[in-house]
Amino acid sequence: MLFKRCLSLVFISINIVIFIGYSNIDRNKASEELINQKVADLISKMTLDEKIGQIAQVDRKFLKSEEDIKTYFFGSLLSGGSSTPPENNPVAWADMVDRYQSYAMQTRLGIPLIYGIDAVHGHNSVVGAVVFPHNIGLGCTNNPDLVEKASYITAKEVKATGIHWTFSPCVAMPQDDRWGRQYEGYSESSDIVKSLGKASVLGYQGKQLGKNKNSILSCAKHFVGDGGAKWGTGLENKIDHGDLQIDEEKLRNSHLQGYISAIDAGVGSIMISYSSVNGIKMHAHKELITDLLKEELGFDGIVVSDWMGIAEIPGDDKSDIEISINAGIDMIMIPEHYEVFLSTLKELVRNNKISMERINDAVSRILKIKYKMGLFDNPFSNRSNIKDIGSTLHRNIAKECVRQSVVLLKNNNDILPISKEIKNLYVVGQGANDIGIQCGGWTISWQGEIGPITRGTTIFDGILKTVIDKTQVTYSKSGDGISDADLIVLVVSELPYAEMNGDRAIPTIEKHDKVAINNVKNSNIPTVTIILSGRPLIIENEINDWDGLIAAWLPGTEGEGISDVLFGEFKPTGKLSYSWPRSATDIPINIGDIDYDPLYPLGFGLTY
Repeated sequence: MLFKRCLSLVFISINIVIFIGYSNIDRNKASEELINQKVADLISKMTLDEKIGQIAQVDRKFLKSEEDIKTYFFGSLLSGGSSTPPENNPVAWADMVDRYQSYAMQTRLGIPLIYGIDAVHGHNSVVGAVVFPHNIGLGCTNNPDLVEKASYITAKEVKATGIHWTFSPCVAMPQDDRWGRQYEGYSESSDIVKSLGKASVLGYQGKQLGKNKNSILSCAKHFVGDGGAKWGTGLENKIDHGDLQIDEEKLRNSHLQGYISAIDAGVGSIMISYSSVNGIKMHAHKELITDLLKEELGFDGIVVSDWMGIAEIPGDDKSDIEISINAGIDMIMIPEHYEVFLSTLKELVRNNKISMERINDAVSRILKIKYKMGLFDNPFSNRSNIKDIGSTLHRNIAKECVRQSVVLLKNNNDILPISKEIKNLYVVGQGANDIGIQCGGWTISWQGEIGPITRGTTIFDGILKTVIDKTQVTYSKSGDGISDADLIVLVVSELPYAEMNGDRAIPTIEKHDKVAINNVKNSNIPTVTIILSGRPLIIENEINDWDGLIAAWLPGTEGEGISDVLFGEFKPTGKLSYSWPRSATDIPINIGDIDYDPLYPLGFGLTY
């Protein structure tokens, strides 16, 4: 009798486990079916004008009137680089986005806007938000858990300002140090890219989009192969808009890997690249967008164009719209001349150049994401987390990212770590005491700016916090009049830049640091150099004059993380996620090259 009772309990327990397992699956399936039903029902009620409005994405600074949101049934707005409210603070952002949303909610069907922004290393357009290291630095941490935390904090700060969508992560696999967007990529290695890209998507969206209150829509970009495009001559042929010549097998095994892992993590949107693959502009590449991405890989989210990306396609505006949407792009980032776009698209549909089936598919994908995110139920900002934007807790995570991203490249005679009791320390270089320089591009404005553009801690601030009171710390931008120093910390930096403006035929040390470098050299005082840059720089003429060398990349607002490494509070753990070339003639250089002989190889990094 006892045996039968125990056996019954076992069967009951098994059934409960099975029931719970199946119920979770059933709930998810039921939720998906319900959303699909809602989408189909909504589309059946929509006019062509309402559908076309969902496909358009307009930058808010180009709105002729805020009423146009309602008039044209816009489905999405964005803030591109430098497109900020007049008063740049978190509350002003939330007020602005909510105001735009109120117009969308006044339309006949009340379909909410989805608002996008390039929050690529924190909520980097908002003054006071924490700014994380750019992806090149995070790649050197090679720490998925830390990257996921950084993306989660970014999502939390973005969501608090009423914004729903970040155009991040960049899962490009940059192969050429001359590219001005190299710092947006984690690594030249597909293994690092796919690991950290997946972690970032999970940080932004959670395990299931919309299931936690801080979830925002993630966007893997730029599909596909932009990091491998060939350097050319003339702006239109530079890497950002260049051509990748590659066979299918190599494309799949390299540049596609980041997208596969992002899709595996549930990424809800993917952005198309300005570049071409084998001579075909990606914004026109139906074989890769529809056949590969949507059908073979099963991506069911939103495919969005890049900023004016359809203009890359040869031809006029009308043919650009026809080709790009038929290729499989669901939402077009116009972002300015929306009236022409809307009327042209409507004409193309009426003339059967674009089928209603294709329009319905695009709109279905957009609406499905909006339902998954809960925008129909909660379209306005939840400001409960505004108080946490730029908080100490968030900055501490960013500081940890900085610590782990720093790569120690040279340490002659164990010059590092520096003793906190050093008597006389000289800090030299413009970048040593400049938040804007250490944050780089895509910070407050598109190309970034020099100076105290937001709150944070510079490298010099961090040094002052770390040394004892008796230590004499002197700062000089140019290094004039150096004397009696026991050690010099020289900070060499690239000035801020973003796409296109950052392309360099030879990525070498910039002119603004030349005087400081010469003054430090002539002092004959032991020197530790920190390089702030968005890529490895050519340093063949300078490196022999430096006793210690640290690559700190573009660390963001928490410069104290670098001083923690300088003084041994944290032993350096970062490893190069890009090969470091010896000279300009080595570029491009990547692991696996036949004549691979870098100054420092992929994966290099010293410690104490």
